[in-house]
Amino acid sequence: MGARVKVITDPSITRGFTIDIQRDTKGEFFELQVPEHPSNGLNVSVAQIEPKDRHLLLMVRREMPKKHLDRYLCGHDERSWFVAAVPGGASSVAQAKEALKPELVRTAEAAGQLTARQRNTRNNRAFRRQGEWFFLPMPHLAVDPKLVLKNEPISRGNGGKPHIVEQLFRTGGTTVYVSFKHPKGLKEPEYRRYLLKYPQAAQWQWRIMKREPVVYARGTIRHPDHAPVTLSEWHRVLMNTENQSRSMRNMTFLD
Repeated sequence: MGARVKVITDPSITRGFTIDIQRDTKGEFFELQVPEHPSNGLNVSVAQIEPKDRHLLLMVRREMPKKHLDRYLCGHDERSWFVAAVPGGASSVAQAKEALKPELVRTAEAAGQLTARQRNTRNNRAFRRQGEWFFLPMPHLAVDPKLVLKNEPISRGNGGKPHIVEQLFRTGGTTVYVSFKHPKGLKEPEYRRYLLKYPQAAQWQWRIMKREPVVYARGTIRHPDHAPVTLSEWHRVLMNTENQSRSMRNMTFLD
């Protein structure tokens, strides 16, 4: 599909593996880091490739300590390469793409009677998409202007580059305290107990954020790896289902 890949054997890794996108003087490439002498029966294979679409489904099997199969959709989206952990039992690129869509997105597709081709576009009558984020139109939503935040970031909470939303409204969710040592956040009781145990932590730059809120966006959404998306009305914001995959089970949606 026109991508470069480098396999790195790392003596410090005894088990497991990592898949990432790296960059050198020639541009972006996929990097797979594996143990120098795998002790868990690591096997990496391509289940399917779609050269014209520039996507493939990667399977990573581990035999020890118990059999485990990870699935990753690797491909090119607008301006850069990406890797997405795929939940469920997808065995093709098409199935992986559908598995990455939240249930509300699939419901909107069915209601809009989209064709297979339309479901794979980034702009259709059911949703708009930018990277891992889906935006479902909510034309009748009324929002108090005083509660609208300007130029707010939305992030998966894994340290990646956030998408910046011109107008954002959120409701519900759990309040958490986030710092550089706790990027996934601590709930209020956990935060108080932590400060009692480590008083020096009070000097850290904690941010109060919401875990798993209901989020709505309007205006322009920007990200360096994607073309801007402009929403003329309020849209429900949904992240793809990567966080439902076992290989991404420690990820948390923070906004």
